[in-house]
Amino acid sequence: MATLYDERKKGRKVAADAVFIPEIDPPDTGRRIVTDKHRDAPRGFALRVNANGSRTFVLRYINAGKDRLLTIGEWPTWSLHAARERGRAYRQQIDGGYDVLEERRDKRAQPTVSEVATDFLASKRQAGMKSVDDVGSLFNLYLLPALGQKQLQSVRRRHIIALVEPLAERAARQASMLLTYTKQLFSWAEDREIIEANPVATLRGERISSSLGQRARCRVLDDSEIATFWNEVESVGIHRLSALALKLLLLTGQRPGEVAAMRWAEIHDRIWIIPAGRRKTGIAHSVPLTPAALEVLSASRAELTRLARRRGTNDAEFVFEARPGKPVTTSALSRAVIRYARALGNKETDDGRWRPHDLRRTCRTGLAAAGVAETIAEAVIGHTRQGIVAVYDRHRYDKEKREALEAWERRLLAIVDRESGNLLA
Repeated sequence: MATLYDERKKGRKVAADAVFIPEIDPPDTGRRIVTDKHRDAPRGFALRVNANGSRTFVLRYINAGKDRLLTIGEWPTWSLHAARERGRAYRQQIDGGYDVLEERRDKRAQPTVSEVATDFLASKRQAGMKSVDDVGSLFNLYLLPALGQKQLQSVRRRHIIALVEPLAERAARQASMLLTYTKQLFSWAEDREIIEANPVATLRGERISSSLGQRARCRVLDDSEIATFWNEVESVGIHRLSALALKLLLLTGQRPGEVAAMRWAEIHDRIWIIPAGRRKTGIAHSVPLTPAALEVLSASRAELTRLARRRGTNDAEFVFEARPGKPVTTSALSRAVIRYARALGNKETDDGRWRPHDLRRTCRTGLAAAGVAETIAEAVIGHTRQGIVAVYDRHRYDKEKREALEAWERRLLAIVDRESGNLLA
C-alpha cells in the first residue's frame, strides 16, 4: 500500500510512502496493483499499472465471496482527485448492496434490437403467423438499419418517432405497418421480461403524423382501369407469370399471397382448394374456377413448359413459379404494378394508385354489382363468418360460389369489351 500522487510539485509536503503515478515502473509482464491509502481515497481504491505502461484507476471489493476489480478510468484522462470521487460514489453503492460491476456486465449482455427481432419473427413463424415474411422485410428495410445494433432496453419513444415520422410523409401505409409491428415486437419482449416496460405501448400513429390517421383504404378499379389492366398486363413488360397471377387475383378475389403461392396440387376438378396453413383465417377455402380462370391456368402451364425447356428443369410445383421451386412474391407483384402504372392505366386518386390487394376489393365490389347476395359474396372471397351464424350455418355454398364467380366473370368481360370498344371508337 502507498499514498498516490499525480506528480511532484516543488515545496509540496508528501507522505513518507508517497508514490508518484508517472514514475511507477510497469511490470515486465501482467499487471501491478498499487493500493491508495490517502485519507481521501475510498476503501479498495487503487491504480492498476499494465506491462504496456497504461495506468488505470480501479476499485477492488468483495461481492458474494468473489474478488471484484471495477474499472473507473485511465490516467491521465481521469485525474486522481476525480477518480477518488467516483470511487467513493461506487463504494457507497457497493456498501448498500449494489454490485456495480455485475450491473455493467448485465448491460453489455442486453440483446440488441436485431437479436430480439430475430427471436420475435421465429416465434411468430412457429405460431403460424401468415405475414411473418412481410414483417421481416419491413424490419430489414426500416427498423434494423436504423436501430438494429442498439440494445432493445435503450430504445425510447423518440427513436421510434424519428424512424416512423419521415416515412409517414412518403409511404403512410408502410409507416403504419412498421409502427404496428414494432409495437408488437416491444410487447412480445416485455411479456418475456427482456425489457421492463414497452416504451411505445401507448404511441398512436396520428400523434406522429396526420397521414397515419387516415381512413381505411377503399380503392377500387373503375371500368376503364379494369379494361386497360386486362388488355395490357401481359404485354407491358411485367413477367408473364406475374401478369397471369394478377389476372387470377381479379377473377377470384382471393388474397394476393394466396394467389401468388398457388400450387398445382391444390387444383381439383375445376376447384382450387387453398389449405388452412396458407390462409390468414387458418381455415381451408374452396374457390370454383371459371372458364376465364382456367384459361389463365392453361396459359401459366404453357409458360412454365417454355421456361422449363429453356432452364432444363422439371415440372413446376407452383402455378406462378418465378424461379425453380420459388413462386412469385406479393412484393414483386406490388413493384410491377407501380413500375408499369402508366401503361396499366393505373390512375392517381385520393386513395393513390391501385395495388394488387385492390384487385381483390374490385372483385368483391363487382360481385355486389352483379347482384350476388352479400352472404355469397363474402363466402366467395373467404371472409370468416362471425357469431352464431358461424356455429350453426355449416353450408359451404359451393354451387352458389361458382354461380357468383361466373356472374362476376361475365360482368368483367363485358366491361373489357365495352371499354375497349370505346377506346377504339
